[in-house]
Amino acid sequence: MKLLDLNAQYQSIKNEIDWAIQDVIKRSAFIMGDDIKKLESAIAQYCQSKYAVGLNSGSDALLLALRALDIKQGDEVIVPTFTFISTAEVVVLEQAKPIFVDIDPKTFNIDPSKIEEKITSKTKAIIPVHLYGQPADMDPIMDIAARHNLYVIEDAAQAIGAEYKGKKVCSIGHIGCLSFFPAKNLGAFGDAGMIVTEDEKIAEKIAMLRNHGSRKKYYHEFIGDSSRLDNLQAAILRVKLKHLDKWNDLRIQKAEKYNELFKQTEVVTPSTLPDTKTVYQQYTIRVKKRDELQKNLKEKGIPTAIHYPLPLHLQPAFKYLKYKEGDLIESERASREVLSLPMYPELSADDQNIITKSISSFY
Repeated sequence: MKLLDLNAQYQSIKNEIDWAIQDVIKRSAFIMGDDIKKLESAIAQYCQSKYAVGLNSGSDALLLALRALDIKQGDEVIVPTFTFISTAEVVVLEQAKPIFVDIDPKTFNIDPSKIEEKITSKTKAIIPVHLYGQPADMDPIMDIAARHNLYVIEDAAQAIGAEYKGKKVCSIGHIGCLSFFPAKNLGAFGDAGMIVTEDEKIAEKIAMLRNHGSRKKYYHEFIGDSSRLDNLQAAILRVKLKHLDKWNDLRIQKAEKYNELFKQTEVVTPSTLPDTKTVYQQYTIRVKKRDELQKNLKEKGIPTAIHYPLPLHLQPAFKYLKYKEGDLIESERASREVLSLPMYPELSADDQNIITKSISSFY
């Protein structure tokens, strides 16, 4: 049994993928090729946005989003503490200050009711994360941002295809950031990412930032970086994008089966917001005696993961910010209770039965 079986997905579309890879090799179209432009157009349309810019990772998508918005030293950016480090790491890389906010204990996403108290005259942006593939509660976040004249950067690294009140995630804030890390719902064969936006100037600036600040070859208008999406990855992603909705629907079916099997147990299953579509990049439960359960499952050959074992405000990397245990209690409690179970479109019903019976028997 596997936590995620990428080979099963590959085998299901092997001929399409192999042809796309060979086509790129035959054309020797490795850097800034047509596949990137075609993928950008397809992703923009899929995410209900006007523009998309391919980048080399989801982390660089966040970083260049901040850079495009001129976030700089002395500025503050509000982020959830219960997320992968990239969300806050990029803020520090821009010499700004991450301001950590606690989560809603039901959804694991940033709690909008706790944002406004953290806003100061230095606050420039909010980065809500659509964690585990579930949309954050964007309406109150956008209302707060509008009142305080703040940018909203959606971290949708785990949530392509998710919807909030009929809108695709990434289409609600000023910039949406995607990751195509292999384990994502739409995964490349290496690192890859993208931003989407309705703002032409933002898209144009990020397109230049990814390519050494250049619009025309060997002419550089400002200092940029080498953050280009690889054309080979773009070709692979173009193939996989055609299957994304089907795969997401299968993830939802697997999640619903887990929910049904966990009824009448002590397991707390994922809680979703009304009028949203969650795409379950992870299927993450809350349990008592989490570490003992994980060890027990490992002994039975059942893989699990903890997303995430230590909130960012308590990470050594952010020690200089002087947060302490007890400052953001819901995130701290979640880090002791969450457990991600095997979740991918090809996951069998038999495996789900084994997993849920093993957990039930533990309790």
